[in-house]
Amino acid sequence: MSLERVKQYFREKGMDGKIQEFSSSSATVDLAAQALHCEGCRIAKTLSFHIDNRVVLIVAAGDTKIDNHKYKEYFGKKAKMLSFDEAEPLIGHAVGGVCPFAVNEGVEIYLDESLKRFDTVFPACGSSNSAIELTIHELEEYSRGLGWVDVCKIH
Repeated sequence: MSLERVKQYFREKGMDGKIQEFSSSSATVDLAAQALHCEGCRIAKTLSFHIDNRVVLIVAAGDTKIDNHKYKEYFGKKAKMLSFDEAEPLIGHAVGGVCPFAVNEGVEIYLDESLKRFDTVFPACGSSNSAIELTIHELEEYSRGLGWVDVCKIH
């Protein structure tokens, strides 16, 4: 269902033909990199957080993790990730397929600076076995992000 929402979203943009589906799981950075035959750092993982009553998604490079100090400095709160059970009802996509496309109304999306070192990246498309290759400009346009943040560190 979630994949279909994303397909419809990209169909309206004339981009649905770019979505790739795999016979194996791409639910983690490592699995997605294997399925796509690319470096894990080019997987655009989408991390989901609570900030008070808000749901915030941060799209970041696959080789990063949240820098708690930078996160708190930017958002004014300690990072608190959504639980597995909260993801689908609050975002519209289940864990393993969370992406910045066709999300529920009110979900805030930010792109982390860690992505800017790549020409193209691979975010998921709403399922645990899908992805799309996008330029950084396309990711910015299609994610409808609220802006760029610097809240991650390479690990």
